[in-house]
Amino acid sequence: MLIAIISDIHSNWEAFQAVWKEIKSADAILCMGDLVGYGASPNEVVEFVRKQMEKRVFLCVRGNHDNAVAFGLDWGFNPYARQAVRWHQRVMTIENLEFLRRLPVRQLFTDDGGRSYLLIHGSPRAPLDEYLFPWLPDSEFRAVLSYVKQDDLLVGHTHVPMLKLVGERRIINPGGVGQPRDGDWRAAYALIDTDEEPPENVEFRRVEYDVEEAARKILEAGLPRFLAMRLYEGY
Repeated sequence: MLIAIISDIHSNWEAFQAVWKEIKSADAILCMGDLVGYGASPNEVVEFVRKQMEKRVFLCVRGNHDNAVAFGLDWGFNPYARQAVRWHQRVMTIENLEFLRRLPVRQLFTDDGGRSYLLIHGSPRAPLDEYLFPWLPDSEFRAVLSYVKQDDLLVGHTHVPMLKLVGERRIINPGGVGQPRDGDWRAAYALIDTDEEPPENVEFRRVEYDVEEAARKILEAGLPRFLAMRLYEGY
């Protein structure tokens, strides 16, 4: 079984489509949220995900930007993110906003070998908001897993790829599809091949996309220039 793991698309249609070409043949696709926010193609991204969820194994949880756009909860966001959230609320269809509102905060998945996964955007302690950065001490990851019964915890939110081993359990972050923040501008995702033994069966990948078109759309929409320029820097 081949499982594709994605997160933080952030309305970047060009990045998402480049990744999709790489993962469309996967047996299951697991998404850790933030379909929207920052970028200029929220309706395109959400409508594509909606259609895919109707015809294949495609699980997705709600991220903090999905939540902000869906419910108008943009307090605590920086000015750039807040402006994008409010623009999203103006341009998104009612159907797509309702879809975001219905996304669960947590999802469970079990692969064909019986290994179990918990999908969550931030962490079990703060599902929408906590950042699990790779440089946190090991004690922090052990504490996080004390809230989880499943074998593996799949997270997003930081936009930074990560694989942390805690005994035989793992915390995996595929990185950001639409707005990487690890200094590499290419769209990030990960694959799990269940025909191989964990933990070695996780592969992190990057793919180039039309970053100039994604940036152009942001500027054309009247969104902050910073949101366009950061795409080139992977930050």
